[in-house]
Amino acid sequence: MKPIRTIFAMGLAAIALSACESQTATPVSEGMGPNPKLPPPKETALPTINIAVARGWGEGQKPKPAEGLQVAALARHLDHPRWIYVLPNGDVLVAESDAPPKEATGFRNWVQGKVMKMAGSNRGSADRITLLRGVGPNGEAQTREVFLENLFSPFGMALIGDTFYVANANSIMKYPYQEGQTKITAAGEKLTDLPGELNHHWTKNIVASKDGTKLFVAIGSNSNIGENGMELEKDRAMIWEVDVATGQHRVFASGLRNPVGMAFEPQTGVLWVAVNERDELGSELPPDYLTSVKEGGFYGWPYSYWGQHVDTRVQPQRPDLVEKAIVPDYALGSHTASLGLTFAEGSKLPKPFANGAFIGQHGSWNRKPKSGYKVIFVPFENGKPNGMPIDVLTGFLSQNDEALGRPVGVTFDKDGALLVADDVGNVVWRVTGAGSAQSAKAE
Repeated sequence: MKPIRTIFAMGLAAIALSACESQTATPVSEGMGPNPKLPPPKETALPTINIAVARGWGEGQKPKPAEGLQVAALARHLDHPRWIYVLPNGDVLVAESDAPPKEATGFRNWVQGKVMKMAGSNRGSADRITLLRGVGPNGEAQTREVFLENLFSPFGMALIGDTFYVANANSIMKYPYQEGQTKITAAGEKLTDLPGELNHHWTKNIVASKDGTKLFVAIGSNSNIGENGMELEKDRAMIWEVDVATGQHRVFASGLRNPVGMAFEPQTGVLWVAVNERDELGSELPPDYLTSVKEGGFYGWPYSYWGQHVDTRVQPQRPDLVEKAIVPDYALGSHTASLGLTFAEGSKLPKPFANGAFIGQHGSWNRKPKSGYKVIFVPFENGKPNGMPIDVLTGFLSQNDEALGRPVGVTFDKDGALLVADDVGNVVWRVTGAGSAQSAKAE
């Protein structure tokens, strides 16, 4: 019997050989914007594997900011920081979280699990939320406390009045909160269960409606294209609207393979979402996207992508659903793993970053060459995207194509600085205008 390490190496080699034709010379930028180029699909028997092995930042290393910006570490040595939420008093909450434990069924899933571990995931979850308060002269938080612990792969957070909500991988919990407290010790109460079986896509994000009566919940699919049966996709690949008074929910929008970052566009008040699309159609397809969310809208998954582009692998087909599939507003490039989303409301960053959306691109593991691994800015005008993306933070890949970091959640702090959760670098970065004092007190 061959050693496990040998079997694993053979598995990776087989996947790599099967995906040789997925190499592309087409720049990822051609799959970005309101009218991306969509070449014919290239089906692969197994997914392309092109891992950026997780390395982390060395002493003195940090991402490269765009001209006119500077970056400092608000907090280092975190444990897989994924998402950020800023409380009204300015305290910054960081969800330190990873995928919940799950049993890999089948050789392919087992190999993919090992691959994700090499890329910096699936290493166990800290299951806590950490509070950061204040900014010192060097840009580092002045206070750091464990705010809430013993959670279950927490991700989204929201405060409505004096109630703090956390989206675990399998439920939304609520806790009493008083402004200024640095730790919640009260027992939580479950608002509602969330789909938690298998958790192919485990993150559950939440944002509160402007009137505080509803929570919108982003829930990813349990597969790539429903290959395990659509019965396992019940209540998935969609955005729920949950009534905070009763915990009852309804489907707000569906056909969204893996919706993650959500935010309200400040001029129009419309909900927008960043969505990860499907794999195994080649390195150029299909693009991840940013879109406004239409109530009752269907966005194609799994039967089609980018509107009516049919995915012939899915059987049986649903032409009735494909016909009404909504074309997303803006493509973000194929396999960029665009996760974080926030608008420039409250930003003090200089032009050209005054009006638009900031997006954390976690980075590909199945595209040749790699894509993502950066924070980008999509300019907006009159509540809609207007122009091509602009790089905000780059340099997350080393010269050897290793991952020094991988950006996820993005948001603005109370002083108008952009915060970026970096789950491989285990850092929260703080981006300000070049030449500005890092300390909020000094400003």
